[in-house]
Amino acid sequence: MIDLKLLRASPQQVRAALARRGDPGLTRLLDELEALDMRRRALTGQLDQLKAERNEAARMDAAQVKAEGGLPAATTAKRRELGNQIGALETQLKSVEADVESKLLYVPNLPLPELPDGDASHNRIVRTWGEPDPRRGRPHWEIGTSLGILDLERGSKVTGSGFPVFVGMGAKLARGLINFMLDLHTREHGYVEVEPPFVVKRDTMQGTGQVPKFEDDAYRTTPDDLFLVPTAEVPVTNLHSDEILDGARLPIGYTAYTPCFRREAGAAGKDTRGLLRVHQFDKVELVRFARPSDSPAEHERMTGHAEEVLQRLELPYRVVLLAAGDVGFASAKTYDLEVWAPGVGQWLEVSSSSTFTDFQARRANIRFRAGPGAKPELVHTLNASGVALPRTIAALLETHQQADGAVTVPRALVPYVGAERLAPPPSGAA
Repeated sequence: MIDLKLLRASPQQVRAALARRGDPGLTRLLDELEALDMRRRALTGQLDQLKAERNEAARMDAAQVKAEGGLPAATTAKRRELGNQIGALETQLKSVEADVESKLLYVPNLPLPELPDGDASHNRIVRTWGEPDPRRGRPHWEIGTSLGILDLERGSKVTGSGFPVFVGMGAKLARGLINFMLDLHTREHGYVEVEPPFVVKRDTMQGTGQVPKFEDDAYRTTPDDLFLVPTAEVPVTNLHSDEILDGARLPIGYTAYTPCFRREAGAAGKDTRGLLRVHQFDKVELVRFARPSDSPAEHERMTGHAEEVLQRLELPYRVVLLAAGDVGFASAKTYDLEVWAPGVGQWLEVSSSSTFTDFQARRANIRFRAGPGAKPELVHTLNASGVALPRTIAALLETHQQADGAVTVPRALVPYVGAERLAPPPSGAA
């Protein structure tokens, strides 16, 4: 949630920053917010004046009661009318405040100045690692099927398209990747592992910016109004909602594995083959809480932690800084990590590393105290995929496929998979 005080004090600054997102509807939304905020301040002024009149009248009435032993009917009627006016204005003010809070939930974060202007075509490659194989091999869905580790047809039969089934060594590969990443982030990068709930309340989704704007992309249960998590970012960030953190403990880093559930209602027909776009997938997430002055450095550090996963999996990748018109709703700055998948001839996003500045903290009321007796301040929140499995597995199969149909397992992953190669099953196996 953006700072309403900033919108009041520097409306042109806020408008200019949000204009970089390229959404013309934001201008109308800001117009409505400013009008509502002016109405709220006007009502507050009227209420303050009427309450002052009521207090003064009460003081004078007390003196009159003492002197005359009671109040005239006209004075009592006037007091009642004043109370009615105050009650009516309080009702109006409550309604206006609710409208302000509702509309604020649809205003995205302000992109940081260092983001390139423009849409996705203006995203900037920051650095690369490894050498992408220019040769086109088999796509991962053919490799996975021939190895007997991926069954897309049965996943579709059980649930529908976008719900893959990993079989045998495929299931072991997925489990091994999760354990490898959790071990790396806890043992070497200093994160604390948590296992959060896989369903969350509406307030929790709202705290990180998933609802109300993106509610159609989420899976929701009825009648209890719970949401299947779209990412571990949601429950893990909200672990500290409505709390004041000890500044001496910052930065705090958590890592968590969860399955992730996304309808992606607006993505129909885009990259639907194999594991390129699915509705349920596994992911290891990184979440950090930092002092505002430290958050830029923490963002770079966290991005490096996600990169380390791809380096150890021996997957060529590039780091892409998203332009202001492509950055996510809650994000102020995002790096995408994209791995090269030679079978499909594409760069595949496997991680987004974002800083949200104080946007999520304001929505979820997460603050810190810099020192004893210091005034609480909003913390900065950050998160990154560390990393998501489907496209990572796709790139791993396509990058490490061999001429004999087998796939070599990256050295760092061998202890977790228990094999150096994934080979086709014997003829006649199920």
